[in-house]
Amino acid sequence: MPCDPLRDLRAWQERLERLAHPHPEPWAPPIDIYETAAAYIITVEVPGVTREDVELAVEESRLIIRGRRAEETDRGGAEAVRYHLVERGYGSFTRSFEFAEKVDVHGVGADLADGVLTITLPKVPPPPPRRIEVR
Repeated sequence: MPCDPLRDLRAWQERLERLAHPHPEPWAPPIDIYETAAAYIITVEVPGVTREDVELAVEESRLIIRGRRAEETDRGGAEAVRYHLVERGYGSFTRSFEFAEKVDVHGVGADLADGVLTITLPKVPPPPPRRIEVR
């Protein structure tokens, strides 16, 4: 095998970077939140995350989203793989949101399709005005 000093230098650089940063930075998927008159809607980009890897918890007006995206380790061959660039995050994430109005915890729904998790949190309707008789 011919000597390639640049290849050797890159290999040493990769080794040093792995030693300096043995674990990737935690990632947080991008999220959009909007509301209608009846509900809060949250969309979360989670490509590569399965339904089994997502956990939602709601109490009163707070939503907690937990999940995990596994690192891709199997590249389908016996040959060693050397990454040149890694921008996609993996590992566990947790996001928490507090809403101004209480939500109907029994009416919360979630759907995962095409790598987008959509969570609908219906608002608790305000009580009807109560007429108070003056005596």
